[in-house]
Amino acid sequence: MKLFSFITFILTIVQVTVGLPFVSRRVLQLSEDTTITVPEYEKLSLLRKGVRFIDITEHVELPFFNKRPENKVVPTYKYPALVSNDQIVQKLIDNIDKHSMYDNLAKFTSFYTRYYKSEYGYQSAQWLEQKIQNITSGLPEKVLTVERFSHNWKQYSIIVKIEGSETPDDIIVMGSHQDSMNLILPSVLAAPGADDDGSGTVTNLEALRLYVEYFLKKGQRPKNTVEFHFYSAEEAGLLGSLDVFTHYSTENKRVVAMLQQDMTGYVQDPKYEHVGLVTDYTTEALTNFVKLIIDAYLSIPYIETECGYACSDHGSATKNGFPAAFVIESEFSKTSKYIHTTMDTLDRLSFDHMAEHTKIVIGSIIELGDWKFAELKN
Repeated sequence: MKLFSFITFILTIVQVTVGLPFVSRRVLQLSEDTTITVPEYEKLSLLRKGVRFIDITEHVELPFFNKRPENKVVPTYKYPALVSNDQIVQKLIDNIDKHSMYDNLAKFTSFYTRYYKSEYGYQSAQWLEQKIQNITSGLPEKVLTVERFSHNWKQYSIIVKIEGSETPDDIIVMGSHQDSMNLILPSVLAAPGADDDGSGTVTNLEALRLYVEYFLKKGQRPKNTVEFHFYSAEEAGLLGSLDVFTHYSTENKRVVAMLQQDMTGYVQDPKYEHVGLVTDYTTEALTNFVKLIIDAYLSIPYIETECGYACSDHGSATKNGFPAAFVIESEFSKTSKYIHTTMDTLDRLSFDHMAEHTKIVIGSIIELGDWKFAELKN
């Protein structure tokens, strides 16, 4: 075991020095109170140890990345207390196409890796963007935009925006990350990333398909703006979503709800099937609304769970003062142990379970799409 660790350390050094100056350093937030500065290669060492962080190197000058008292306050909004669109939602979720979800995930995992610095990661983003363009092709240009959000690396994030008809400044975000990573040697070894986070990406793709079909049939546009985000570089410290939400913050955009889908397909025990509802580092009022959606529209229950700091891209939203919730495939102790390896493949996943997550996305955007948000002052 010591020999293996030594070999992976040497290979990491080689990998870093080939593509980056050895002196390249990164600023990482390990918690709301703890920030460290480390060489680039140390990020990978931390990830192997299970240490999560937000890489704030490009945004360290902003005051809310320093000390807890200066963090941006997440406002509390009044979310629906009861579902009011159950007939619409039920018709949509009855049309979830698990065969289409399988085909999309099979293609998405066929890329050797979706590592954000790799050419494969760029190619997978191109495929995903084209898939989104195909899904949304019937929507008028005045309603829909599909944006490449560029970063300081090749793989870009993708933002799909369906503009609200009455209150377009109120934005509802459904998020997932498109990148994958093999923690042994990211630039060399395969990382199919079927569960992490091909499953969440495909979950949101299917919800987007159903939502577009609903719009085309009914011609009914949401009053609030609905966005689907597909982030780059989550695995490297929430880099892509941090760029996106920091930009939204500096532009004074008003995100009233963000729901992250990261790992939606693995079921450890089919007799104990459930979804995990993350309660730490999330927004309580929005999390309670998600409970309402799960109880109303899913055939399986939720179990509250904790995931830790910087667990997924919802952390970038709350860091920038936007309310966010996170639903994962199960309580955290029962999530897939195959992630970040060559064994994170689609044959280990349940598309029935992914369909349950799609129901959460559909229920959330239908119920919130026309909701009039009121901020509750604490």
